[in-house]
Amino acid sequence: MATLTKKQKEARAKIDKTKLYSLSEASALVKEITNSNFDASVDIAVRLGVDPRKANQMVRGVVTLPHGTGKDVKVLALVTPDKEAEAKEAGADYVGLDEYLEKIKNGWTDVDVIITMPSVMGKLGPLGRVLGPRGLMPNPKTGTVTMDVAKAVAEVKAGKIDFKVDKTGIVHAGIGKVSFSANQLADNAKELIDTLIKLKPTAAKGVYVKTIYMSSTMSPSVQLDPKAV
Repeated sequence: MATLTKKQKEARAKIDKTKLYSLSEASALVKEITNSNFDASVDIAVRLGVDPRKANQMVRGVVTLPHGTGKDVKVLALVTPDKEAEAKEAGADYVGLDEYLEKIKNGWTDVDVIITMPSVMGKLGPLGRVLGPRGLMPNPKTGTVTMDVAKAVAEVKAGKIDFKVDKTGIVHAGIGKVSFSANQLADNAKELIDTLIKLKPTAAKGVYVKTIYMSSTMSPSVQLDPKAV
């Protein structure tokens, strides 16, 4: 087991392991116990009472965080020439089609989100092995396959994220940066959790939101009270 540094020990000492924190308390505490020389990301992990192996219990969706993610999201718009101008005006970092398809085929994936049009999806199919494992394959359910390219780009740049429950029943998502205020982090976390609750599958039985943990890149995790949320 790795030896804890003095700062790590001090951070852990500030967490009451017997307590379930409210959103506002957890947000403030994560900021307090993060000691890093960079603007660390703040993440939330929500364990759901679902069986992701069953199609009728899969939880997947999108949410626009009210205060954004704090991250400069790099967007690639794979569009036909008539849509290039609106994609650029909306803030897409890369705009084009065939030249980027060729780059991706050769292993280039230096983007965070890919937005495209229904008519282009056929060309993306053969690149599934490259894009799929990296979570970059556009999907109509997450709003990244659309004719309204400008709106999709603007939403992603403003803080729209997509999430999906993993095979262990946990949803992991970034909700901001340590430089955010505690209120901003709490607002973002609440928006995500509210969205998860709205997406509860009818086939899910028993307790739906089992546990919630918040942490930063460089901090121990803080457990929240699901009932308080």
